[in-house]
Amino acid sequence: MMFDASILLSALLNGLTTGAVYALIALGLTLIYGVLHIINFAHGASLMMALYGVYALKERWGIDPYMALPLMVPAMFVLGYAMQRIVINRASHGKDENILLVTLGLSIVMENFALLFFKSDTRTIETAYTLTTVAIGPEAAQVMVSLPKLVAFAGALVVSALLILILQRTDLGRAIRAVAKEKQGARLMGIDVEHVYAMCFGLGLACLGAAACFLLPAYYVNPQVGNGFVLVAFTVVVLGGMGSFAGALLGGLLIGVVESFGGLFLGESLGQVGIFVIFIGVLLLRPEGFFGAKT
Repeated sequence: MMFDASILLSALLNGLTTGAVYALIALGLTLIYGVLHIINFAHGASLMMALYGVYALKERWGIDPYMALPLMVPAMFVLGYAMQRIVINRASHGKDENILLVTLGLSIVMENFALLFFKSDTRTIETAYTLTTVAIGPEAAQVMVSLPKLVAFAGALVVSALLILILQRTDLGRAIRAVAKEKQGARLMGIDVEHVYAMCFGLGLACLGAAACFLLPAYYVNPQVGNGFVLVAFTVVVLGGMGSFAGALLGGLLIGVVESFGGLFLGESLGQVGIFVIFIGVLLLRPEGFFGAKT
């Protein structure tokens, strides 16, 4: 099956714009895993809560999703910090297997709260730019790309760069890296390990707050919407290498492109098949991922 160059370019651009958001969601998951060395099963439900937050701000107070960034990012940070410090830390009693069960329980609770308050209906919002497209490329092979997707692409890259900057250039970032490398040694050096854990959860969920603001102008929300995203995010994290931020960025972009071309060649309903084929291949041939260290 042959496709015109403009169709292939359109699929590539759409894949990159989607992949940037996948990478942003996966970065939060990577940060939490890289420091706490546990998988946060509540990550998808937390994204769903952020999406409902953006939806409520638009429907009740008319706040544009992009203008909601200064509200949603701090709100999700506070939620993540409190979730780890008040619930997860106390309920797990320091055992990793307990943390997995607690985050799974939190996911179920959040989804049921969403069902209680918002029902199971799929909801969307309308903005003046939701259907706006931008022409990209030379006139002979010009393609139209959704404006919200372009904003999401740029915004996801900016937020990802800010997160990496925080981790590389700030005292908090140095503390996070110290705890990730050697928890007991960091504690002996006077670092408040529990505070660092909570800050990581906060930053991880703050990424979701930003992702929700970038997604909703062209996406939808329902109580189960996070499940699909977190499945892809787990794939991105494993693909890039557990705990690797560069791997999460590259993996997210790659997964977005594979999904886009999979949808083009196999049909939209089978678009994600290619993702899991690559996922299985990486597990078989390079289980540590692109940038993961060999153990």
